[in-house]
Amino acid sequence: MRVIISAGGTGGHIYPALAIARKIKEKEYDSEILYIGTHNRMEKDIVPMNNINYVPIEIYGFTKNNIKNDLKDLYLIPQAISKCKKIMKEFKPDIVIGVGGYVTYPVIKAAQKLGIKTFIHEQNSIPGKSNKWVAKKADLIGVSFKESLKYFGKNAILTGNPTATKAISNEKIDKTKFGLHRNKKCVLIVNGSLGSSVMNNKMEDFLSNVADEDYEILYITGKSYYDKFKEKEFPSNVFIEPFIDNLSGLMKDIDLIVSRAGASSLAEITALGLPSILVPSPYVANNHQYYNALTIKDNNAGELIEEKDLNKDILKEKINKILSDPDKYKKYKENALKLSMPESGDVIYEAIKKVIG
Repeated sequence: MRVIISAGGTGGHIYPALAIARKIKEKEYDSEILYIGTHNRMEKDIVPMNNINYVPIEIYGFTKNNIKNDLKDLYLIPQAISKCKKIMKEFKPDIVIGVGGYVTYPVIKAAQKLGIKTFIHEQNSIPGKSNKWVAKKADLIGVSFKESLKYFGKNAILTGNPTATKAISNEKIDKTKFGLHRNKKCVLIVNGSLGSSVMNNKMEDFLSNVADEDYEILYITGKSYYDKFKEKEFPSNVFIEPFIDNLSGLMKDIDLIVSRAGASSLAEITALGLPSILVPSPYVANNHQYYNALTIKDNNAGELIEEKDLNKDILKEKINKILSDPDKYKKYKENALKLSMPESGDVIYEAIKKVIG
């Protein structure tokens, strides 16, 4: 199989794309995969590290607050489409896959103009702009949440998020590696790879007031904020780390997670049946993290706290209610697993094969 895959901007798009690429190679070792991404975002570094051929294109995405780049994009988009068409004529893909982010628009558009089969994957409850723009002519659309099906019509199927498959296969990390005690309950708090200034400020107050709790907390600051936090004196049941590479591996050895509500994070959380308290980022397009988290809450698989309402008291109350109530804890685990599609990678692979025919 010859495949061009594109996704960009955030790990929420990039890691599912890489999971799809890995699944294709697992099923068909001799497959040729080419990744098209931006010239200046994180995928340009991550993808080559995964031994996948990478071609960058210059495009910025419409922001509404950077008029210079928005005007530049009007010129760059046709150029990007033209470059992608040239790449495709040379590479001759059997299918072109878009996994979200503005870079996918010219890639999928070029494939559609050339009559090449296309598959797009939507990770969030509410579709991103690029996926909405190219969906009508896509041969098939895979969605992570059943709530998303209504946005795409009859050529959409529920596939789940392929990062769920990887979360299950990842090697377990023992929490004691980070100084935590084997026989104490552990709450993992994470804000993403770079962290969040707003969340870190709120969490600093919370972490300073948990000395009387009988659980331990492993707090992931994000690389940008670690230096500030490591200088603070927190209670002995608080442990600080800047970043953990195999986070889903560690999630297999903790009791509760407090997290943002990115689609890939939720795919891992549900795949592992981990009770969660979700604090969706209000700074993302279409407020999609809120609706991602709402799916968890409405299915009684976890709790939702909006960032504006988050403080040390409400977070302590939520944590204690979950950890001290065995019936609630069990129900959250069971319902999280019900929302998971651990076979997502295989479902997507079979869907792609069907599109190719």
